[in-house]
Amino acid sequence: MIAFLIKRTLQAVVVMFIISLISFSIQDNLGDPLREMVGVSVSEAEREKLREEMGLNDPFLVQYGRFAANALQGDLGTSYFFKEPALDVILDKFPATLELVFGATLIIVLLSVPLGVYSAIRPSSLFSRAVMGLSIVGISIPVFLTAIGLIYLFSIELGWMPSYGRGETSSPLGWESGLFNADGLAHLILPSFTLASIMLPLFIRLIRAEMMEVLQSEYVKFAWAKGISPRRIYFLHALKNTMLPVITVGGVQVGTMVAYTILTETVFQWPGMGFLFLEAVNRTDTPLIVAYLIVVGAIFVVTNTIVDLIYGLVNPTVKLAGGK
Repeated sequence: MIAFLIKRTLQAVVVMFIISLISFSIQDNLGDPLREMVGVSVSEAEREKLREEMGLNDPFLVQYGRFAANALQGDLGTSYFFKEPALDVILDKFPATLELVFGATLIIVLLSVPLGVYSAIRPSSLFSRAVMGLSIVGISIPVFLTAIGLIYLFSIELGWMPSYGRGETSSPLGWESGLFNADGLAHLILPSFTLASIMLPLFIRLIRAEMMEVLQSEYVKFAWAKGISPRRIYFLHALKNTMLPVITVGGVQVGTMVAYTILTETVFQWPGMGFLFLEAVNRTDTPLIVAYLIVVGAIFVVTNTIVDLIYGLVNPTVKLAGGK
């Protein structure tokens, strides 16, 4: 376990270095940040002076070296628009995005497992065929169309759900969130279902396919021959082994959902990291853009490492240290 953690830590350092290098290198293609910081009345001489003070005229390697040295100390730059450390601005919005991802993950787990298992056990039933058909439709529809459709149906036509914003928040546990009151939960439902619609069809089909394969394995046939109850075979022997590849895919998709929140947060005006990123792009706030990309990259690295650990705990035959 320790050898595995050391190996993954070294890999994470290399990956984060590459992510930071790529993220920092694209800032020259995003436009001139001084355009949004100063008005048209500012002379070219004053603009050039500001560029010198901000180090924008320095060679790329000098700028990146300065950025990397500061990043190792937790400083990812200062937002041009907010006049605050970029990391602090992102972390201020992170709870809202985490709340949205949590809601979507909960929906995916609660729906994909029973639907996928049932579709594998009863593949010829009308309900299973309907689930498979709807999953194909769900994969094909872009997330922003799903969001617009849900808003039109449940907010405009039926008037059951709010159509935008995060709603009321409270912090009984020291974390300000909308999960602790009815208004916050009402605002969370539609964005969560929208975000979940990206991954839910994938997980239903994955669980169904893996479950059907496991049910054809020799040890399951042996369990049937021993007279073990169907419930024990389905939910203990088969489902446990079905979840191994699902855990692997799920860990990667959690990080993907963080990135996918951009469209969901934009449609629902959800005040999270994704919405903040689009605003930063529009304002050419390059320190904030670079910091966002690095934070999302770090989330991918951390979740993948955690998934590998969980995979090794669920499946004892997997050697985390890479032994036979």
